[in-house]
Amino acid sequence: MAKRTYRVPDVSCEHCVAAITQELTKIPGVETVQVDLGSKLVTVEAADSVTDAQLRAGIEQAGYDIAGEPAASR
Repeated sequence: MAKRTYRVPDVSCEHCVAAITQELTKIPGVETVQVDLGSKLVTVEAADSVTDAQLRAGIEQAGYDIAGEPAASR
């Protein structure tokens, strides 16, 4: 299991949380999604087989841009 955190500057409301969560949980292997409106961070816990590109695509599919590179941790 890997945990990755993305900075998403445009996330600002519960609709944003729902849209991002919905897109990311469609990806097989994604276990949890946490969106912090205050820090504008999206943290995803997923199987090691889930790629950064898949997670980025999910956030972008929800309509949001990612700032910078993800912070990865285990």
